[in-house]
Amino acid sequence: MRIAVMNFSGSVGKTTVASHLLAPRMPNTKIFAIESTNETAADLGLEIEKLRGNRFGQLYRELMLLDSAIIDVGASNIEDFLSCMTQYESSHEDIDRFVLPVIASGKAQRETIQTALALAEVGVSPEKIRIVFNRVETDIDTEFSGLIGFHGKNPIFHVDDRVAIYESELFELLANRRMSLADVVDDKTDYRQRLREIDPADQETRSEIVSRRILQTLAGPVERQFATAFAALME
Repeated sequence: MRIAVMNFSGSVGKTTVASHLLAPRMPNTKIFAIESTNETAADLGLEIEKLRGNRFGQLYRELMLLDSAIIDVGASNIEDFLSCMTQYESSHEDIDRFVLPVIASGKAQRETIQTALALAEVGVSPEKIRIVFNRVETDIDTEFSGLIGFHGKNPIFHVDDRVAIYESELFELLANRRMSLADVVDDKTDYRQRLREIDPADQETRSEIVSRRILQTLAGPVERQFATAFAALME
């Protein structure tokens, strides 16, 4: 499976989707960051190959040799990426999903629509353009009414309310520690027991153990919700 994560809009969660939602569920996948300035999966400790949007030829050559890849296209590079993709006729057929994360702001929803329109113009089919509702507070239909309303009249992309990332302080904590969700999920340490074993006078160690335990308690529900979202995304 080769997946491109993109949006004309910045700060909508492309790297969160690539690093936390996709990468842990795509074993042995290669991650490409088409980025100039912003955060990439490398900032969360994942191994990536970094390219600019105008190096599509190099990327395409590598993609043809891979069964699994994640292409995280930064907002500053998406125009070059799409322009170059157009020059390689039907190259979009070698990418299985174009994943568009979106947050609830009106600007992000409008720019997500523009991204979908640009992909449709290149020839990408609606079934391959998938929306990820990011930073959902409570209700997708209400918070993303502009995007969903457009889809009702112009179904040029695919929407599924199971493909959603709900608001959680976990992501900020992970970013601060340069950790991925998988790092926390894979950590089976019993931090409650560790806390009982540490000298009460060792406040620094106790504080770190409490922080690790908090990460675990937040990660469980997010991991289960991500598993549902990934399965729906791949349908």
